[in-house]
Amino acid sequence: MPEPARVALLVTCLVDLFRPSVGFAAVALLERAGCTVEVPRAQTGCGQPAYNSGDKADAKAIARQVIAAFVGYDYVVAPSGSCAGMLKVHYPELFADEPDMRVRAEELASRTWELVSFIVDRRGMTEVAARWPKCATYHDGCSGLRELGVREQPRRLLASVAGLRLAELPGAEVCCGFGGTFCVKYPEISDKMVADKAAEIAASGAQAVLAGDLGCLLNIAGKLARLGIRVEARHVAEVLAGMTDQPAIGAPRW
Repeated sequence: MPEPARVALLVTCLVDLFRPSVGFAAVALLERAGCTVEVPRAQTGCGQPAYNSGDKADAKAIARQVIAAFVGYDYVVAPSGSCAGMLKVHYPELFADEPDMRVRAEELASRTWELVSFIVDRRGMTEVAARWPKCATYHDGCSGLRELGVREQPRRLLASVAGLRLAELPGAEVCCGFGGTFCVKYPEISDKMVADKAAEIAASGAQAVLAGDLGCLLNIAGKLARLGIRVEARHVAEVLAGMTDQPAIGAPRW
């Protein structure tokens, strides 16, 4: 096990507002990986909606606050590929015209990790002591996959969950259509994308769909419910931490 580390958890807006259990699961996993976890009270959202909408001024204002809130920690970890990607990839780009702030953004980026990637790639976790007797499938969120290289890490840990069988989707790496503000700007395209994703999930025979990004899960869960497809949606951290005793994300009233 690596040396103990002081980790700051970037909770993320969606986890805070819609699924706090993902934050608690993240803390549990990090502590099992030998970390001391803190949740800085000064943190806000990462500024991704403003950034994606071209509102550079507000994105910068939010980023400055985030950078200040996470000074002094060994690592900053988020249970979200898109939020971790915002800090790690886009903050340095955001401050390309401000040399001093770019240095600070790059320093934060060097300490920032997506949750499952961190506990596997940085902390060396190879298995978890969890049990979940289900057949599940996995959706790879775009930001975690394409910006941070998160793909094999969750599958490696899920393989150690007692009773769990993973049924891979042929289009696991295909976008679900959420894309932050994309689903607002292009609702018809987004709906077609998530409908295709839901149909593929249903065809897999899985009882549950897992992912590492709550935005994707809320989008997919909503479409599954509207189509009457009885497949539950959960964040991968909840399964890995053994915290599956509460209703699934967006659980429909079947």
